[in-house]
Amino acid sequence: MLETPFDLTEIVNHLVTEDDEPVDSVLSEKQQRLLTEPLYSSWTPPPDEDEPDKPRVFWAGANIGIFQSVHQQPLAPDAFLTLDIEAPEDPRDSQRRSYFVWEFGKVPEVVVEIVSNRKGGELKKKLKDYAVMGVMYYVVYDPFHELKEDELRVYEIGFGKRYRRRSDYKLPEVGLSLTLWQGSYEKTESLWLRWCDAEGNLIPTGAERADRAEAEVERLRAELARLKRSTSGKRAK
Repeated sequence: MLETPFDLTEIVNHLVTEDDEPVDSVLSEKQQRLLTEPLYSSWTPPPDEDEPDKPRVFWAGANIGIFQSVHQQPLAPDAFLTLDIEAPEDPRDSQRRSYFVWEFGKVPEVVVEIVSNRKGGELKKKLKDYAVMGVMYYVVYDPFHELKEDELRVYEIGFGKRYRRRSDYKLPEVGLSLTLWQGSYEKTESLWLRWCDAEGNLIPTGAERADRAEAEVERLRAELARLKRSTSGKRAK
């Protein structure tokens, strides 16, 4: 946490941290959850080169205001990922209710914007704003082709805090990549934006992990039953 020369509590209490506006759609709400829950259920961040033996923490959030300073309007990405910082234990704490950069000492490594209309400025104003903020990776997912561009675009910060578009969907500095996945999530069939590990393997949700574990148990039971039948047959002979 950065030291500040004066008490910001009174200022923070007057900042707008929740606007009480609804999410864009049920699909957007589910997509935001799909970009956070699997990381907590199934992902381990790559080790820090300076402290390779120390487990790393992270914060994956959705629709939370990111305040760079008390003098600037916040940005509220549909999802973000920041390494080496954990979500506040007490969300009622006014100074931790949103992502205050001066409090945590850094900006998120990744932000994701889901396009729901043509008014969001994802490829114009927000592209510039996140670059100026210094966010390493900026991801734009346009599931309904509102911007008449590719469905998925990944940008990486470069010289002079300018984004360059990557030719792939990899985020090497955080050990992740992205993919478009057609399937059912929470009983909704759609094309979803999903996390993958550095090798391109899909990071499963908690439910998917449970299903895989159950399937493996059933496979082992079937194999055990087969071995018992085989052993019984040999004894009978």
